[in-house]
Formats: sequence, C-alpha cells, structure tokens
Amino acid sequence: MAECSSPSRDTDPNQEAARTAPPVPTWLVPRPRLTDRLARGVLGPLTVIVGPVGAGKTALALEWAHTRRLPGPLAWVTCDGRTERSRVFWPRVIAALRETGVDVPEPDTSEAESLLVATLAAGLSKRGEPVVLVLDDFQPAPGSPIAEGVSSLLRHLPGVLRLVVLARRDPPLHLHRGRLTSEVTELRTGDLAFDDREATALLAQHGIDVPKQTVSALRRRTDGWAAGLRLAAMSMEKQSDPERFVAQFAGDDEAIASYLVEEVLDIQPDGMRRLLLTTSVLDHVNAELAVELSGEDAGRHFPALVRENSFLQPVGQGWYRCHQMFADVLRMCLRHEKPGLVAPLHRRAAAWLGEHGLLADAVRHLLAAGDWDQAGRLIVDHLAIGQVLGLSRLWLSNELTRKTPEQLSTQSPEPVLLAAAVARGRDDDPGCCRYLDLSERLIADLTADEDRATRCRLAHAVIRMDQLRSRDPHEARAAAADAESALTRLPQAALAQHPEILALTLAIRGSGELRAGGLKAAEASLTGGLKAAGVAGNGALRRDCLVELALLEALRGRFRGADELAAQAVQPPLPSWTVAERSQASLHLVRAWVELARGEPGRARHELTRVRAVLDGLPDEFLSEVGSLVAGLATAVERGGSAPAPIGDVAATSRLPRPVLRAVVPACASLLDSARRRFTVTSLPQHTATRPTLALITAPSAPTERLSARERDVLGRLAQMMTTEEIAEELYLSVNTVKTHLKSVYRKLAVTRRSAAVRRARELQLL
Repeated sequence: MAECSSPSRDTDPNQEAARTAPPVPTWLVPRPRLTDRLARGVLGPLTVIVGPVGAGKTALALEWAHTRRLPGPLAWVTCDGRTERSRVFWPRVIAALRETGVDVPEPDTSEAESLLVATLAAGLSKRGEPVVLVLDDFQPAPGSPIAEGVSSLLRHLPGVLRLVVLARRDPPLHLHRGRLTSEVTELRTGDLAFDDREATALLAQHGIDVPKQTVSALRRRTDGWAAGLRLAAMSMEKQSDPERFVAQFAGDDEAIASYLVEEVLDIQPDGMRRLLLTTSVLDHVNAELAVELSGEDAGRHFPALVRENSFLQPVGQGWYRCHQMFADVLRMCLRHEKPGLVAPLHRRAAAWLGEHGLLADAVRHLLAAGDWDQAGRLIVDHLAIGQVLGLSRLWLSNELTRKTPEQLSTQSPEPVLLAAAVARGRDDDPGCCRYLDLSERLIADLTADEDRATRCRLAHAVIRMDQLRSRDPHEARAAAADAESALTRLPQAALAQHPEILALTLAIRGSGELRAGGLKAAEASLTGGLKAAGVAGNGALRRDCLVELALLEALRGRFRGADELAAQAVQPPLPSWTVAERSQASLHLVRAWVELARGEPGRARHELTRVRAVLDGLPDEFLSEVGSLVAGLATAVERGGSAPAPIGDVAATSRLPRPVLRAVVPACASLLDSARRRFTVTSLPQHTATRPTLALITAPSAPTERLSARERDVLGRLAQMMTTEEIAEELYLSVNTVKTHLKSVYRKLAVTRRSAAVRRARELQLL
C-alpha cells in the first residue's frame, strides 16, 4: 500500500512533547475540512465524534492531534468500549495526563470513585491553561460510575478541561444540555462520510485510477463509509476491470459481509439481532413498524437499537435509515438464515405502510414479495393509477416495470388494470388495449361491491384518457365523461389527494368544450385543469391547458393575452414536446394569429406550415378549420386588408361552431381594419407619408369618461356578438339594465352602433 503524503502542520514545535496520541498511520487520508471543525470544537468544553465501526473516527482524531494547534497539552486514552471498568479507566486517565506533563496527584485506587474524581478535579482546577483529554472508544452505560464521573469533571472544570470523545453511540454525557448552550461540537456518521475527493485519494493509495463517475458511484454505494471504501479498494487491486467491479459492488461482497458480521452483528444479543434482521427489509423504520415486523419482544429493543447503533441514522419524525452497506449485509443474512420469512415480512410491511398512507413504499414491498395482485388492488383502491401513468410527481412506474409478472392473474380486474397502466407507460398500445378490454369484462362482474366497481371504472377511464387524448380526442372525451361519472360516486376527501385525475379530466373536457363552441365552459374547465395540474406537478398537462387557453383567447380576438399564454406554455420548467401532439398544432395556430395581429403575414404562414405538419399525422377538423380561416386572413392582410370575400360570407361557409364564429368574426374584422389602415399609410405619396394627416397616425384619444367594470363586462360580451338577452343571462342582469349599460358605453365611446363600439374599443385597447 502506498503511503500518503504527510498533512501540512500548523502545530507549535514546543508542544510536540505534550502529546500522548498514537502515531499517525501511514495510510491516513488527509481530511482538512473535518480537522478544521475539530480545531474549532476543542475551543469549547466538549467535542463528540460518533459513528459506526470503520467510520474513521480514530484516524480523524489522530490527524487533528498531530497537525493542528491545540489549546493545551493533549492526553490520549484508548478505552475498552462497553467492558470498561472504573478501577482501570481512572488510572489510565491520570497516567495519560501525567505523561503529557499535567501535574495531577497519583491515583489512590483504595479511594471511593467519587473521591478520586473530586481529587482529580481539584488538581486540574489549579492549572492556568486548558488541557485536552481524548477518550477513544468511550462507551460506558448510561448512569454508570464512569459516565457520572466524566460528567462531573466537565461540570466542575468548564474553563480547563477540553474533552474529545470518540464513540459508536452517543456518550451518556448530557449532550442535550450542551446543545442548548452551544457548548458541544458534534461530528456524526453523515459528517464522517468520505466525499469524492477523499475517496479518490483513498483509491490512489492502492494504485487505483478510475473515472470520476466511477468514484462517485462507489462512494454512493458505500454511503462514504471509510471501511467500506478501504475494503472495496483492496478488492479492486485484484480486479482486471475495476469499473465493472464497482458497478456490481454491494454489501454482499465477501470482505464487507465478513467484517460487518464479525464486528457488529455477531456481538448483538438475540433480541437485538432478530430486530436487525427482520427490519432489514425496510428502507426506513420507526418504532411502531419495528414492532409490527419483529413482534413485541424484539420490538422493545428498538429504543436501544437506535441509541447504540450508529449504522441507523435519523431522518426525522421518528424514522431511521439503515446504512446501505449494513442493510445489504443484514438482508443477505436474513435470506440465508430465514429464507421463508422474507416474503411474509414484505407483506406485513406493505399492510402497515398502506394503512398509514405510505402507498409507494407499500407497493414496493408487495412487488418484492411477488404479490402483483395485491399491489394492483392497493393502487386501484387508493385511486393511484395516475401515479403508475406518471401523471403526478409520485411515479410508481419504474418499480412496476421491473416487476411485471409473466403470468397475470385474471380473477379480478385490479391486477389487469395495473398491467394496462404499465403497458401504457411502456408505449405498448396493443397490450394496453388488450388489458383494458379484459378488465372491462371483469369489472362488469363486480355487482356485489359498488364502491370497488366504481374505483375500477375510474382507473379504467383514467388509463383510456391518457392513452387517447393525443390520438383520438373524441374517444378521450367519452372516457372523460366516464371518469366524471365515477368521480361523483367517490368521497371528495379521497379525490383531493389525487389532483392528477381532476387535471386530466378537466383538460380533456375543456378541449372538447372549446371545439364544441362552449367558450365560457371551456375557459372554466381549462383554468381548473391548469390549477389541478400545478398541484399534481404535471408539467405536460399544465402546458397543454395553457396552449388551449391561448387558442381560446385568440379566437376571441384577445391577441395580447393569447401571446402571453403561449409564451408561458413553452417556458421552463414546463416540458417541451418529445413527439408530435395536437397541442403543438394549437400553439403554432395561436402564433399565426398573433403574427397576423402584428402585421406579419409571412411569419403567420410559416407557423401555419408547422400546423399542417402536425395535423398531417394527427388530423383535427377543428384546428384545420381555424387554420383555413387564418390562411384566408393572411391572404387578405397581404392585399392590404382587402378580403377576397366579405368576412361574413367566409364565416357562413366555415364548419366551425356558431358560438366560435360569433367570437371569431369580430376578431377577423378588426384584423382586416388594422391591415387596411397600415396599407393606407404605406400607399400615400412620399411627401404625404412624411407628414401624414392626424387621422392616419394619431392614436385614438381615450374616452373622456372611464368605463366602469360592469360596462367593460358588457362591452366584452358585445365583442363576442352576444345578444342583449344572452349578455343579461350570462351576467345575471335584467335586459333593461344591460340596455342602460350599452347606452352608457355608446356615449362614452362617442358611437351609436354595436359594431362601432367594438371597433372603437379595440382601437383604444379596451378589448
């Protein structure tokens, strides 16, 4: 093994004789980021370094002791762990202090321990400078004489004693008090983990040079555990392909397994050992779940387990995560010692996790147990089929794809629905359709359990909506109707936890309402779908809702709003299109409208070309009709606003729904009016164009009186070619009240007719 270069020192040469620490090992990896923290920590009364066996606690303390400036002489005591005895411990401490030059009385072993501690404290209190005491492998039992004696020294020598404790568990030194007063510095398992730079240096000591990504992979697999990295490096010395070794490296490596079994597992009492093995199937564990899997007798050891075993790291709210290497070893031992217990443990874990709302973890355990049927039942019952399809932030598809059974049970619809969702996630449309047909027949047989049948119908409809919304909008709307029918029969509290279902349903319904001419209803549905998609974290649905809303605004002649919505739809973090979809055609159609409004017919035609490219593969009659209308407008704008036929005649031949035409015709007329004005200005003689009349270039003056909010509402409906009665019905006003508002609008805009009011309002950018 190659020796590493000696770390840079900042020690005082005069202090060298005042150190009783063991020598620095030649294989030590310099870790200045941690020795810096230790150097700051010893300025206070207590520093603890807590980590599992092989975490590098002693090596770190030795590097610090030999390379950093200390506040005083250092005495190093190597303890006997849990077997430490008072009559051995205190003479060791006093001998180490005397060896480093600290004047303390000789120990009198015949004295009571409390008197010996008091004598030592009295001797140290006479010092004018601090003294550093390192206790390596300090593991006394809570409340033991040794623990109480060391606590007494800390309490009575706050300005003199600088204690550094290295242990596999929290030392019983009243750490909570120190935390409250910021008098304790702690380095724990996560802090001791090697980073990529340190792992690279360790591998270099063994002559191993691998790419950075390989080092990162090894560091992640070992959780930065020093002993794991060292043992891996020793194994890699014998490998012809180190990178391949890292790809396959895990806790079942012989060297790792032997080390952890001997150093950790085999020294545990029977109850603690059973608890470790049975909970090893879990990624995270808490006290209640530990009892569920291990039973009351073994489960009662859980508080001691998390207190004494640094391989279990807290992750918050009473949950703990086992170190990856140690968990791998425990699972290997469980498979070897109790192979018939593995699947039942996974099922029991799944049952508990499912009851406590941890669906993803429950499904993972069911799949580990090979119980696809129950996984399907759990997912459908919890309305989580959208998570399999990737409609929300929580994806289950990766796990499910790896676990799909070769032989699928066809006794109940839930596992078949799950298979359909997985097939959909793989873009296996024939398989998805086959499973959907089979599940539909099985659902029809669920006559005795209406709630279960409803949940199955909803799952069936969600899969169909996701499959069909880009391929067959008409069939997708039928699936959305089925979903809405099922949604009305289910508890709202359950639905609130799955906004992805509402988002998909509203997006499809809104798109259908837009194409049917229900502009107001479409706006409400798409806005609701947009909000639900945001809650669900579904960027694709948010993007598509924004595009449909932009198209709706364009059809109403609100080109500025359409442009803003279209811009939002393509801004990160919303996803871009990876395959052709109808929403792409809608986006380019909106952009074509906007370019026409800007007087850029050439750019509008470019966008229309892109619309046709999408619709060639995904026909859409509605978008094609709108595209034809925009193409005709582009021709008219190029001719200076002179349409080949009156806009009313063009509308009469269009197959667009009447409510859509009622909104589109004024928008088209406004575009042509603007084009004619631009053409008139550019067609004037040069001297006239240089000094045009005010009527040609002066912006329309604002009305002398501002329109009220209600008058603007009425004006907006007027622009949509709504009748007085329709405006009254939509705004919940009487017909006479609407007429009064109209008279006020005409007066303020200085016009006498509806069409003039709309044209004037557009000139003033009130619409």
